[in-house]
Amino acid sequence: MGCLASKPTDAGGNRRWPRTAGVVAVFVPGLRIPKSVDLSCSLGNSLSRSLVEHLSALRTRIVVMAAQEAPTVKKPRWKTATQHGGSSLSDLLQALEDYLPVLLGLVKNGSQLKDEVQFVWVNQEDDAEETGMANAWYEVLSVLHLMSMLCLSEANSLLLPKTSNDGCQPRVSEENRRTSIDAFLKAAGYLDCAIRDVLPQIPLESRKDLPLDLTEGVLRALCMQALGQSIEIQLGMAIDSPKATLAVKRRLACEMVKCWHEAHDSIMQVPLTDGWGRKHHLFIKWKYAEAKAAAYFYHGLILDEGNTEKSHGMAIAALQAAEEFLKESKRACEAFNAVPPASTNPPSWGTAKYLSEKIPKYASSKVRINRDLYSDERVLETAPTLPDFAVALKPDDYQLPSLDPSWNE
Repeated sequence: MGCLASKPTDAGGNRRWPRTAGVVAVFVPGLRIPKSVDLSCSLGNSLSRSLVEHLSALRTRIVVMAAQEAPTVKKPRWKTATQHGGSSLSDLLQALEDYLPVLLGLVKNGSQLKDEVQFVWVNQEDDAEETGMANAWYEVLSVLHLMSMLCLSEANSLLLPKTSNDGCQPRVSEENRRTSIDAFLKAAGYLDCAIRDVLPQIPLESRKDLPLDLTEGVLRALCMQALGQSIEIQLGMAIDSPKATLAVKRRLACEMVKCWHEAHDSIMQVPLTDGWGRKHHLFIKWKYAEAKAAAYFYHGLILDEGNTEKSHGMAIAALQAAEEFLKESKRACEAFNAVPPASTNPPSWGTAKYLSEKIPKYASSKVRINRDLYSDERVLETAPTLPDFAVALKPDDYQLPSLDPSWNE
């Protein structure tokens, strides 16, 4: 990803950002964090001293916290205890939420202050570059992006399997799985708001100067990625439930395909060639292929319940397609981990573990059984079309907050 409009930063050598992406269950692009700006110089003649100091204090708090916490986002623990209790990264999310209502005073009601401040943010993936724009909507967009990335980081931590005290295989608790869905939908809500309510406020000509990670294609890809991984967790819980039917599992898998298809289409609009951008592309390619493997697997099992030679032939074609997509997903996963910054996967669990075990087994056995039954080679060369289901899961309905009362003084 990286910057389109950028310049060398004077603090690049002091960063403590990691050179590896760590253990990845959820892809989190390189973070963007704010740099200090002198708000009194830009706004001192237009706003009261108390309001400028209030806005400046809120932003400075975020600058300090983000610089301290950015390195920990790539570490597997979300709930790093602070001296006040709670989580340092959740404290940063709260600081961003506190900042937004005050920041919005610079853009509300046709404010003439919108273009008065040159807001500057540093891209984690660019070691010596920064992006600045004299547009307060750019600051709002950057804040929402960072809020969503913190939620994705929380989900990543929640989905790293833990070894239980009884020495069983590493697993992710049902509580963590449900909490991760909340984090995904929250992230998607921030991103959806950014696309719907913030990006259109930035003139088209100015949008050309946005860093690639704030372009509409990347924001949409991240939003659909969050929904796709939420559905993957739902599918995993359905697999564990004896009450969930094949039809339910197939529907979830097909919905997952639709999300990853849209994520793939969106990311392909952006010229991502190397580094974090290339890694993001490969992550989506990996998960898209994995989703198609799941969908064809369950579609094949349902088709095989038919009593005709045609339905059995279609079932074989679907299961063989599932096996091919499973192989493709494993190749994309290996390529993803190899692209710098290097990463590793957590121990296999849930949907991925189930599919990797069941798909090859079912595909080979169904092919053998049906060829014994019909004694000929009339197996479809192409996989049958997957059912088209609307995606039931939606991003959280996040709306920009109301203006802070300090603007009424």
